[in-house]
Amino acid sequence: MDTVIAVVGTLAGAVVTGLLQHRATARTERAARREREEREWLAAVTELARAVSAHRAAMWALRHAELTGAPVERVDVLRDAAHATRGAVTGPVVMLRLVTGSARLRAAADEAVHATYGMRDAVSVADLDARRRAALAAHDAFVDVAVAALPGGERL
Repeated sequence: MDTVIAVVGTLAGAVVTGLLQHRATARTERAARREREEREWLAAVTELARAVSAHRAAMWALRHAELTGAPVERVDVLRDAAHATRGAVTGPVVMLRLVTGSARLRAAADEAVHATYGMRDAVSVADLDARRRAALAAHDAFVDVAVAALPGGERL
């Protein structure tokens, strides 16, 4: 009888140990996945903010040159630069949509992008400056919403 009790005790111990190891492994895997998702999220937000900033600067330079009568060659160079920076916005917008479920963050990102794109419609230097300020404000609002939506809570 003692042998049976010893065998049952050993088997029960092995089962409990296996279950504890399984739970520990699952917890570690969840933590690693959460960390990876947070890195991807942060990269998407950061890259979009950078791309929008670059495009805003390129749009201001292009539209300012057009509105102030800069030489055609200069405008052509600036237009090419603006096209390149606009193209660089698309990838981060898509990535952000893939890594966040936050409708508020998506809306803030869309507003930052559209406010920057809207600079091309400026009809005067004063209008361009006003649109630039609006694009900057939308960019700052996007960053503020991103901070509030940080996965895992706000970081200090």
